[in-house]
Amino acid sequence: MAKFEIVMPKMGESIIEATITRWLKAEGDQISEDETIIEIATDKVDSEIPSPVEGILIKLFYKVGDVVPVGEIIAIIDIGGETETDSEPVLKQELNASSDSKEQDISIAVQTKPIHEIEVVNDKRFYSPLVKSIAKQENISSAELFGIAGSGKDSRLTKDDLLEYIKTRSNPVNQPIPLLGNSSSSPAPAPISISGGDQIIEMDRMRRLIADHMVASVKTSPHVTSFIEVDMSNVVAWREKQKDVLLKRENEKLTFTHIFVEAIAKAIKDYPLVNSSVDGNKIILKKNINIGMAVALPSGNLIVPVVKNADEKSLLGIVKSVNDIAARARNNKLQPDEIQGGTITLTNLGSFGTLLGTPIINQPQVAIVAVGTIQKRPVVIESPLGDMIGIRQMMYLSLSYDHRVIDGALGGKFIFKMKEYLENFDINQTL
Repeated sequence: MAKFEIVMPKMGESIIEATITRWLKAEGDQISEDETIIEIATDKVDSEIPSPVEGILIKLFYKVGDVVPVGEIIAIIDIGGETETDSEPVLKQELNASSDSKEQDISIAVQTKPIHEIEVVNDKRFYSPLVKSIAKQENISSAELFGIAGSGKDSRLTKDDLLEYIKTRSNPVNQPIPLLGNSSSSPAPAPISISGGDQIIEMDRMRRLIADHMVASVKTSPHVTSFIEVDMSNVVAWREKQKDVLLKRENEKLTFTHIFVEAIAKAIKDYPLVNSSVDGNKIILKKNINIGMAVALPSGNLIVPVVKNADEKSLLGIVKSVNDIAARARNNKLQPDEIQGGTITLTNLGSFGTLLGTPIINQPQVAIVAVGTIQKRPVVIESPLGDMIGIRQMMYLSLSYDHRVIDGALGGKFIFKMKEYLENFDINQTL
């Protein structure tokens, strides 16, 4: 009897596991080729797994809520069309053999002894076998492991979190901040008074991920924000002339976001250190300019799809790329790799009438640009004939940055360069 193993697929370079959110099929169900059998969720995006074969689903190895490493067998399909009564013991044996082999591979990869369980005291966090193995071989106690802040789902400790901790373990300045509520050294949360008319709203999964990501970012990066005022009159006038032409010719909407993305890409060419990440005591200068855009979802949550290699695209290319990923983000149609690899982020606060803001850095990036609403205001205009007061289309632009890498001078130079590109926008160009 031929059997086919369904494994947890690899969904991106940084994704090593996924959570099962829903089984669409049960043991004994007939499965068609390309029929979706399971829904999964990662720290990045939700996905579906279709069956590449036709047959009968004879075994599920995980239940809803389980966190499964990439490459693990999650189900068995009998492609011969019938099951046998003794199939279950055989399949379990095959899976155990596979698991043993993977544990040996893990041990070799991190140069450790055979895996042993570590005792976890008063700790309800999930630890993967690899994290446990590394902790055991580095002589990290349960209490010490318990105090390491995790960046995964529900503050779960990932392999990268642990390896980063080990790098700075000997330096007391770099010891991790304990998770709130999980350590006796953490301050107790302030009591919340709830009256009869108050409504208690449970955070959905995405909101919890956003919350964890933002808290981790503030703990990681010393945030500084610089502001500058930009005269957007040329940009506004040009867009007014071009938006209807582009919509009729290309069926594409032209927004200010497209022009902001282009200005960021140009300014990074002048100040490439803004396009970097921090790895311990090393600065990783990114070659590609991949600009993430904060997109508001109908649920009220945010997602950040990425415009890859934005500096290599024309303005029309940016328009098409931005419109495509923004539309698919709102309809939950993004692929996992389309929200990964960002090197700097743009958030357009002006879409909601906000004048300015101090956004939180999207780790592991070191900078995020925020643009406010564009408003007509009286301003002083300098000219060879003297100063005068005129009505101009003005906007506040801000840059929040990681002070470990970007000082005030660099942050100021970067947003001033963006200001120059926006104020000197060529109003005669066409798309």
